[in-house]
Amino acid sequence: MALRTRVWSAGKLVLLASALAATYLLFAAASMRAALRAREVQVPDLTNRTANEATAIAANLGLNLKVDDSRRPDPKIPAGRVLAQEPAAGSVARRQRSLKVWLSGGQRAATVPLLIGETERTAQLRLAQDGLTLSGVSEIRSQTFAPDIIVAQTPPAKTAAARVALLINRGERGASYVMPDLIGVNGDRAAEILRTRGFRVAVVGSNPYPGVAAGIVIRQSPQAGFQIGPGEPISIEVSR
Repeated sequence: MALRTRVWSAGKLVLLASALAATYLLFAAASMRAALRAREVQVPDLTNRTANEATAIAANLGLNLKVDDSRRPDPKIPAGRVLAQEPAAGSVARRQRSLKVWLSGGQRAATVPLLIGETERTAQLRLAQDGLTLSGVSEIRSQTFAPDIIVAQTPPAKTAAARVALLINRGERGASYVMPDLIGVNGDRAAEILRTRGFRVAVVGSNPYPGVAAGIVIRQSPQAGFQIGPGEPISIEVSR
């Protein structure tokens, strides 16, 4: 009987010790996990920050910043600002971990081609192929140069730049006339005079008009007072 009592007491002690050990292990694991989590931070978005700004932001979170020596051209991110980073923004990292960033080299500068003498369309294609931006187009009207041809460019050819402005000759503006009032004029006579000036005149209809003799203009297009140029069509209707 005494032996059974001693065995039962020893068993209870073993169970108690096992429970205490299990509790200790659980608390230790939970404490370790909490400690690890306390050392984790969310990686910030450093894009478009200067190197100094990115370094300060990383340091506040207990992270180290390493700037890659190489720079990558980019048309949107100004030179000297963060273009890319690793790990990515929003990911989780432990404190004291290093973040690597790459800085933008800005918009790539290319050698400006010679565009004088080219058509506007050809110049636009050349600029697009070379990765250059057309910053503006100015126009002149002159008989000295062929129409629709590039006559000047800024900056000049063989210059390293990212943007180019063009000056285009649109040709001398043709002569223009004010459309006369033909209503009440003899249609045949009016058409003859206008045709000798280079206009295309057509009688598109004849309609009875009370009190008006036959062949008199009763409608016209364009209307009197409109600006017209040689070669433009003119239509008239006459009475019958």
